[in-house]
Amino acid sequence: MKKTTKIILALLLSLICVLSMVACQKNEDKPADPVKDGEEIEAEGLWADAKYRANTEVGKGSKTVKLTVEAEGKSLTITLKTDKATLGEAMYAEELINDPAFFNILNGIEASWDKDQAYWAFYEGETLMPHGVNDEKIEGGEAYRFVYTK
Repeated sequence: MKKTTKIILALLLSLICVLSMVACQKNEDKPADPVKDGEEIEAEGLWADAKYRANTEVGKGSKTVKLTVEAEGKSLTITLKTDKATLGEAMYAEELINDPAFFNILNGIEASWDKDQAYWAFYEGETLMPHGVNDEKIEGGEAYRFVYTK
């Protein structure tokens, strides 16, 4: 009887763990709906204060970097032209972020950890970057994603 009870208890605990992991899965697994050229994201929700709500090109310089901004299931691409050495410097120079070392506002959209544990996840392709934008050297041709994450 004790052995059966232990097995049932172990199975129940395993099931609870699996269900907890599924429930805590983040929305970032679902791809964002990209805005098409010539279209604009509605000025509502997080996008209400966005500096850009359509695909756009900013800056002047010899290096080109693609930045995809994803929030609330929508995304747009900002093509950044720069001569700056790091991504943080380049984004700050074009007023895309509020601080090159540690930013919480990107494209006018605030991610507040203090308010609701939101932050900007920084990716190159599908790889979560192990450092911040100020440590990311740019040569030109790079493509990065910034995902509003809770």
